[in-house]
Amino acid sequence: MSGRTTRVAVLMGGWSAEREVSLVSGAESAKALRNAGYDVIEIDAGPDLAQRLSEAAPDVVFNALHGRGGEDGCVQGLLEVMRLPYTHSGVLASALAMDKVRAKEVFAAAGVPVAEGRLVCRAEVEASHPMEPPYVVKPYNEGSSVGVYIVHEQANGPARLEAGAPDMLLVERYAPGRELTAAVMGDRALAVTDIVSTTGWYDYTAKYSPGGSRHILPAEIPDDVAEACRAHALACHRALGCRGVSRTDFRWDEAKGVDGLIVLEVNTQPGLTPTSLIPEQAALLGIDFPALCRWMVEDASCGR
Repeated sequence: MSGRTTRVAVLMGGWSAEREVSLVSGAESAKALRNAGYDVIEIDAGPDLAQRLSEAAPDVVFNALHGRGGEDGCVQGLLEVMRLPYTHSGVLASALAMDKVRAKEVFAAAGVPVAEGRLVCRAEVEASHPMEPPYVVKPYNEGSSVGVYIVHEQANGPARLEAGAPDMLLVERYAPGRELTAAVMGDRALAVTDIVSTTGWYDYTAKYSPGGSRHILPAEIPDDVAEACRAHALACHRALGCRGVSRTDFRWDEAKGVDGLIVLEVNTQPGLTPTSLIPEQAALLGIDFPALCRWMVEDASCGR
């Protein structure tokens, strides 16, 4: 690549339920990469992705896709076949992280605290309580809190799911407390953010709508809890085999101290929108957004 500007293809959009968020992440990343001096081409991923990548002939692919198809190992597999270096995690880590049931098994084996949960068919979820309330019902392979139901203690009956709900769902013991998150960048845990939703809980709207939540950074929590968050985030990142940037989400019951900390999930391709958490944590440590995107491009690889 000596003698010319590195060409970066930014993948965005796609076909998942998180398409709109991905379009914003992609546009923000493309702008930052241009500011960092790269030759950038933006690609809205679709069935012709392989052809468009062949025509673009990038040196590196910046994967700003979110959700199924772009974050679950599928696009990663295509990029491996095409021998194109790409950002974020590889095929196996991406697939494991997106499958919340398998990911919980990996975390538990690594000694990370997780909530009790199991995979249940939709008919069973709607017929009666699959576990004593309170509990959470959610797709086992979606992100951004898409399709999540909370069944509270006072609920008169089980969850009534929307028509488009999947046939198999993850039912998980509800973990009370505050919403915390910690980012990992390479082999370094960055910081801990305390997320305060203004919509009742940290759902899709709270995550991506301006004013939907407040981010307290660094989180005003005891030092031992903050250290545990960073340690768990790094342990999850390594146990899944992630690379690049990841984000681990927690619930924390402060009445129990460190013992009240529960890992919810790991996001291998966190949002990069103006309201996203990763850029904020990087900025806290003196890494501005163009520098963060440049680091991800330099960290890109294929075959590992």
